Formats: sequence, structure tokens, C-alpha cells
Amino acid sequence: MTVTRFVFSGCFVTFLVWGCTTVVCLVDEKATVQPTTIIGYHATQAMITDATGQSTISAACGNSSSKCSDLCDVCHHYFYGQRMECLSSLFQHLCLSNFEASMALLNSSDWCIWGNVNSFYSSMSNCTEDISDCLLIPWPNPLVEMTFVEIHSKFFRDCPTEELSDPPPAIILALVITPICLIPIMVSLVVLKTKNGDGSS
Repeated sequence: MTVTRFVFSGCFVTFLVWGCTTVVCLVDEKATVQPTTIIGYHATQAMITDATGQSTISAACGNSSSKCSDLCDVCHHYFYGQRMECLSSLFQHLCLSNFEASMALLNSSDWCIWGNVNSFYSSMSNCTEDISDCLLIPWPNPLVEMTFVEIHSKFFRDCPTEELSDPPPAIILALVITPICLIPIMVSLVVLKTKNGDGSS
């Protein structure tokens, strides 16, 4: 009867803890939801002066910095507001050309050493993000993904990859058998303690 009461109490306590934790977590999740805010960028209109000297308003720019205004002006004048074509061209001329020039300074055998290419890669990523933000195009986007796939296929194709493998069978067996063997030992100790009537320690 003692063992039955113990098992029933253990199951009830486990269920109670699980239920309370789930409810508390759900309440906490709803309580901590914050509205999404973007700090530092706001939509501004770029003022462009045409050949006749008249100011016109172009499409919105990501922020009011001179760099963003210049990029928006380029997109307006040369691409007539077609932002994805402009973005592609800007990536090619501003980001990718700098990355390729930096990579050309290294031997091809050094391309696979992350310490050698980390700064170039980060600069490329920051460049694409900054231009996308200026043109109010979400980052990452399919063009960014395609650009990085092309970079990887051109520069990092022959780099070895470290694939994760399963541990040897002996280690897996030890990790599985250990808890399985401990469970009956712990149950036996609990039964012996309750059977002897020594519940003080």
C-alpha cells in the first residue's frame, strides 16, 4: 500500500508541476510580448534637383545620412526608381568589388582559413545590409542570399567542411546503459528505506 501511494503521489506531483509550469510559461509569454520597434532609421524623402534646377521628391530613403541620400539619388537617376535592379548594381560595384579585391590579396590556399577572411566577409555582409537599409529593402533578401551563394561557390567551394558524426558505439552504449541501470538501483533504495521504516534520512 505504501508503494502504491508513493507511485500515485509521485505521478500526481509530476502532473501538477508540469501543469503549473505550462500555465505560468504561457502567462509569462503573453506578458513579455513587446511591440517591434526599429531604432535609428526612418523613412525620409530624398530631394533631387533635376537639370532645370527644380527640386523633385524621389522614393523614400532609409535614413537622412548623406550616404543614403546619395544611394537613393543614384537609384532614382539611373534606375528610375527600380530598387531591386539598383540594389543589384550597388552590390556589384560597392560591395562585391571590394570583397573580390580583398580576396585577391590572399593566396587561394588562405581562403579557407576563417581568420584570414573574417573581416572581408563581415565587411561584405555589412555593406549589403547598409545598402538594403538605405533603400528600405528588407535584409536579408533573395538578392543578398544569391550574392552570398555566388561568393561561396567562387571562393569557398574547395574548403573542407567539418561534418558531425556519431560517436563510437561503445560511448553510445555507455551513455544509454548508465541511466537505465541507475533507475532500478534508486527504486531499490527507496523500497528498502520505506520497508525498514527508516524515513528520517
